Amino acid sequence: MFMSSRASRFVFAGACVAVLMLLVGALGSRYGLWPFLVGFYFLFAGILVALICAIWGIAALVFLRGKGRIEARAPFVYGTILSALVLAIMFVQFLDASRLPAIHDISTDSVDPPEFDRLIAVRGTTSNDLTYTDAERQQQAMAYPEIKTMHTRRDLSESFDRVLVVAKTLGWEIVNSDRRSGIVESTATTFWFGFKDDVVIRIREENGGTLIDLRSVSRVGMSDLGANAERIARFLAEFGR
Repeated sequence: MFMSSRASRFVFAGACVAVLMLLVGALGSRYGLWPFLVGFYFLFAGILVALICAIWGIAALVFLRGKGRIEARAPFVYGTILSALVLAIMFVQFLDASRLPAIHDISTDSVDPPEFDRLIAVRGTTSNDLTYTDAERQQQAMAYPEIKTMHTRRDLSESFDRVLVVAKTLGWEIVNSDRRSGIVESTATTFWFGFKDDVVIRIREENGGTLIDLRSVSRVGMSDLGANAERIARFLAEFGR
């Protein structure tokens, strides 16, 4: 029964369901159909289904090896490959997470990080605290030493305009742009799960040029899996073009 053609179709169908659960969980959270926690339940359930299908498929392929039942083996092969692919992707994500510090507040200026203004009210009381701690400063320095203040020869007005252009190009929602104080606040939304991370950009004049500092903070979660540092690096690279 466990090695029958019906079982092989079940393994293949289960693998497809696992993929579907991952996509539905992530995109459902992204578009507000349910809280991100429910999306994680879908994720974990999908991983469990993929694991069961992979074990079942491997066991069936070992049992059927050399028995000439090609029509019975094919769905097992496809289902096992698909399940293994799901598990491999999740395993790589887990490895990446284990190598990165459990921080979610990244700034180019770790001594005097830019301060949020209007986004404080938007974040509300349930979001991560905006206090930039010494522990975060030390962990950031070790994990992301390349995240530093950008020095540019552009004047203050030109830099401010360029900041707005780059932020919009990257798909960030501009919440506040105060030319007088040199502050731009925006929100970036991730594609998977729709996590919202807030970004404040500070533009200051120095020696005929300007200093550009960014701070990107996740609203939820202990670790951002490197997303905030990657976001800042992408902004600085785009700004410098």
